[in-house]
Amino acid sequence: MKTINNFSLQTTRNFVKTNDEIKLKLPEISVVIPCLNEADTLEICLGKIRQSFEENGICGEIIVADNGSTDASVEIAERFDGVQVVHVLEKGYGSALMGGIEAARGKYILMGDADDSYDFLEIPKFLNKLREGYELVQGCRLPKGGGHIMPKAMPFLHRWWGNPMFSSMVRNWFQSPIHDVYCGMRGFTKSLYERLDQRCTGMEFATEMIIKSSLYKVSVAEVPITLHPDGRKSHAPHLRTFRDGWRTLRFFLMYSPRWLFLLPGAMLATLGMLAYVLGMFGMTFENPITTGSITFGIHTVVFGTLFILCGYQSALFAIFTKTFAVTENLMPEDERLNRFFEIVNLERGLIISAVVMLLGLSLLALAIFQWFAVSFGELNYADTLRLVVPGAMLVAISFQTFLSGFFVSILGMKRK
Repeated sequence: MKTINNFSLQTTRNFVKTNDEIKLKLPEISVVIPCLNEADTLEICLGKIRQSFEENGICGEIIVADNGSTDASVEIAERFDGVQVVHVLEKGYGSALMGGIEAARGKYILMGDADDSYDFLEIPKFLNKLREGYELVQGCRLPKGGGHIMPKAMPFLHRWWGNPMFSSMVRNWFQSPIHDVYCGMRGFTKSLYERLDQRCTGMEFATEMIIKSSLYKVSVAEVPITLHPDGRKSHAPHLRTFRDGWRTLRFFLMYSPRWLFLLPGAMLATLGMLAYVLGMFGMTFENPITTGSITFGIHTVVFGTLFILCGYQSALFAIFTKTFAVTENLMPEDERLNRFFEIVNLERGLIISAVVMLLGLSLLALAIFQWFAVSFGELNYADTLRLVVPGAMLVAISFQTFLSGFFVSILGMKRK
């Protein structure tokens, strides 16, 4: 046994003797199978992979990334000549795959689950597309992408709601040309995996790969495959419908600051400005603006102010998130963000903040002067609040802008 990057590896016996010399024969493709107590079906999967290699003349290797199995999974894998077993200590679907891919020597990687729901005899479909030059080849089980689902192979909610919904989101939010985001059988180049620098150690590993590939404009192909019923009998599937569905939605939102922060913030700010203008006009003139039985006045201004502040804060969070993601190589550089920072840098932001602060304080000072004019007695609230509400809003926005300018500069600072 030897250890590579904290993963204990069983050395493979994939060697060829030539002239009494033992030379390493590098495989074209490495099939990586994450494994956690898969004794029911692992032997079937390994047999299909070996059969696929032999029938199609494929030079490949098989890697079983075991994530702490307590059944006979490891013993089954070790019985197959040439199968490499990688013992991954850190728990998680993504951790297991990372360990297996780290040990892979092939130019291409194909990952697939060990539950016999994926037919490894379909490996040539993926390999042919990879040979054509595609960097990521995603399997598709859904009929919309040409795939086929055998009876009882996919739960009702997964087939008709969860998978189609998330697949539609990944196409519209990230422009990924796929129809089955949850398909765990896919092929990709080893160089792509190294370039993507994946971080997720859990089930988000698969969706992270798709989203990052889309953001980095990777060439993606999709091949139709058949999904078979889960062959395991000793335990239920590892996937949990609502828990993992929420984790997927959360991950999508974290990778899309535009949908999570910017668009909601823009909607709030727009609604707030509309309410603010209507309310201010209603307070300015003797006859307030009305729509049916609705009158726009000071309460409208207060609510409008609240929406503007929340919308502005949400937009700032979009900038924070995007800056951090680009700096940490979670996302590629965004030309729109670069142009924004060329126009709005720290120094200009501080100048804008100072001007807005001065304007806000001036309005508040006028309100205090009105109070002083009546010897700090009773005020005409309609007149005073026309100064206090916008003054307080501008001071708050100025303060947010001042702090945000320094925070974004810290986030965007180049570091090792």
